[in-house]
Amino acid sequence: MRRIMVRYKVKADKAPENEVYIGNVFEQLQRDQPSGLRYASFKQADGVSFVHLVSLETPDGSNPLGELQAFKEFTAKIKDRCDEPPVAAELTEVGTYRFFGG
Repeated sequence: MRRIMVRYKVKADKAPENEVYIGNVFEQLQRDQPSGLRYASFKQADGVSFVHLVSLETPDGSNPLGELQAFKEFTAKIKDRCDEPPVAAELTEVGTYRFFGG
């Protein structure tokens, strides 16, 4: 199982567009319901900073997000929308309570 956090900051005028892309990803996730994936996206109080949490629970550690057309569209021009580009960090769980289900 892998847990990843991705954070980045978009340009102020690109925040609504970014949220549309994120919404499209969640719509496709609801339709396709890929197994082995838990995913959450958050916008911080400044309105331009975003954090995504991914829990990969596939047997081979693969990431089903990368197969989604909506995710490909979201990531295709992410750097053009950003003031601070995405930074991914592997997370090691110390403890959780009902966060990832189970």
